[in-house]
Amino acid sequence: MNTIADILERNAKEWPNDVALVEINPQELEAHRTTWREYSLIESSPIEAFRSEMTWAQFNEKANRFANFLLSRGFRKGDKVAILLMNCLEWLPIYFGVIKAGCLAVPLNFRYTADEIKYCLDLADADALVFGPEFTGRVEQIIDQTPRVKIRLYVGDDCPSFAESYRNLVSYCSSRTPSGAMSPEDDAAIYFSSGTTGFPKAIVLQHRCLLHSCVVEQKHHGQTKDDTFLCIPPLYHTGAKMHWFGSFLVGGKAVLLKGVKPEWILRAVSEEGCTIVWLLVPWAQDVLDAIERGDVKLEDYRLDQWRLMHIGAQPVPPALIKRWKKVFPHHDYDTNYGLSESTGPGAVHLGIENIDHVGAIGVAGYGWQTKIVRPDGETPVAAGEVGELALKGPGVMKEYYKNPSATAEILKEGGWLLTGDMAEERDGFIYLVDRAKDVIITGGENLYPVQIEDFLRSHPAIKDVAVIGLADQRLGEIAAAIISVKEGMKLTEEEVNAFCLGMPRYKRPRRIIFAEVPRNPTGKIEKPKLRQMYGASSLVAQQNGIGE
Repeated sequence: MNTIADILERNAKEWPNDVALVEINPQELEAHRTTWREYSLIESSPIEAFRSEMTWAQFNEKANRFANFLLSRGFRKGDKVAILLMNCLEWLPIYFGVIKAGCLAVPLNFRYTADEIKYCLDLADADALVFGPEFTGRVEQIIDQTPRVKIRLYVGDDCPSFAESYRNLVSYCSSRTPSGAMSPEDDAAIYFSSGTTGFPKAIVLQHRCLLHSCVVEQKHHGQTKDDTFLCIPPLYHTGAKMHWFGSFLVGGKAVLLKGVKPEWILRAVSEEGCTIVWLLVPWAQDVLDAIERGDVKLEDYRLDQWRLMHIGAQPVPPALIKRWKKVFPHHDYDTNYGLSESTGPGAVHLGIENIDHVGAIGVAGYGWQTKIVRPDGETPVAAGEVGELALKGPGVMKEYYKNPSATAEILKEGGWLLTGDMAEERDGFIYLVDRAKDVIITGGENLYPVQIEDFLRSHPAIKDVAVIGLADQRLGEIAAAIISVKEGMKLTEEEVNAFCLGMPRYKRPRRIIFAEVPRNPTGKIEKPKLRQMYGASSLVAQQNGIGE
C-alpha cells in the first residue's frame, strides 16, 4: 500500500456492510434518564441524536465525495485543508477525503483561541477550513484576516453567512475514488506541537509515517477484525487517531465516545462490546475512584470481553496500574510512548508481556530504534546515566514546516529524532525521568519532577499532582507541589510533609499548594500555565531561551 487511504479502499471492498464507526453522545441520554437501548423507544428523541453509525462502504464513499469536491474547486496535490471539529462521525471521512485528493490534512486543537487558530492557519498555509458549530464565533473573529483560506466549510445546521454548508455541497459530488498516483514519501498531514513555548510548530508527516503507525499499533496490541476500539481522546491529536489505526488496519469497529465520565466509559464498553480502551491517566483514576466510592457498580455492566487497557501521552504512575490490576485482573496492560514528531505513540512501549516492569515506558517499538544521548545530541550516555531519549524509525517526521532551524535542532545525522525527554535505561528497559525543560536545579542538584509526582501519587488522598520549580534566592529553585485532593477526603500540608519523609531530603517539595492540576485534552499537565499562575519558570527553560 502506498498511502493510508489505500487501507480505507480495501476495507470498503472487503467489508462494505460492516460497521466502521459509531458515535455515542451520552449527554442526550442524561436528559432522558434512560438506558441506551430504551432510548430508541422514545418517539420524541431520534436515536441519531444519541447513537449513529457508519459502514466501511459509507465511510469510503463520504471520503471520496469530499475529495472530489476539493478537486472540483481547483485543489491540487500539496494544498492544505484545516480541520477544526469536535469528535464526530464526519471527522475521519473528512480527514481521509483530504488525503485522497492528494492534499495535506491539518487538524487543529479544539481549545485554540481565535488568535491561535489564525496563527496555525497562517503557519500551515491552509487553503481551506472545515469547522463545526462550536467554533463559529472564533472563526468569525479571524476569517477576514486569513485571505489565503479561500474555502470555509461548515459542518452542522444553520450555516453562518461567511461559510458554505459542507453537507449541501459534498453530498452531490461523485463517490468514485479520485485518480492520481501518490507515494509513501508524499506529504500527508501537518500536526501541531503542544505549544509549550507559546508558539506551536507545524509537523509534516508523510504517508510512510502514517502507514508505519498502523503496523506498529497492530503489532503491539494484536487487533483483529473482531476487536472493537473505544476512542475517547480528541481526533486532532496523533495519540487517539494512531491508536485507532491498529483497528483500522484490520477492519475493526471503532466507537467515538463524546464524554469522559466513568459511567459513560463503562456503559460504552458494555453496550458496544468494546475490547480495547485507551485511557489517559486522569480518566483511569476517575474510573477507579468512582468504583471505590460506589458511584458505579461493575456488576451492572458487561465487561468480560474487555481485554486491553493501555495508557500513553504522559508518565504513568505505577501506583495507578497496581490499583487497576486489582480491579481488573484479567486485563492486558501496555504503556505507549511517542510524540507528534514520531507520528504519535508506539516508538517505545512497555509490551503486554512486561507488566512486571510497570514504571518503565518500555523498549523500542516495532521498527524503531532508541538511544539515550549526552547534551551534544549524539554521544550515548554511560550505563545508568540520565540523558535525552532519541528515536529512529519510519515514523520520524519529515520536518517542521517552514522552520529549518528548529528542524535542525531536533533531527540529527542518521535520521535520529531528539525527543526533549530525559530518560535512563535499567535492565534493558527505558525509564522516563522528565522533560528536559521541566528539570529543576536546586542547590546544584537536578530534580526530576516526574519522580516526585510518582511518589506523591501513591498517597491514598492525592488524586493528582504537578511539581514545578519556584525561584529561590539561595538555592536557585525549589520544588513546589500542586496537589489535587480526592473528592470527599482531606489533606493538610503537615501530612504531605510527613509523607515526603520517605524521599531523600533534597527531593522533598519545599512548598505545598492545594489546587486543581490543569491538563490539556491529551492528558498532559499544563506546566507552563502553572508557572504563569505561581510566578515560576524553569531555570532550564530560561537557560535554553524557551519562553512560556
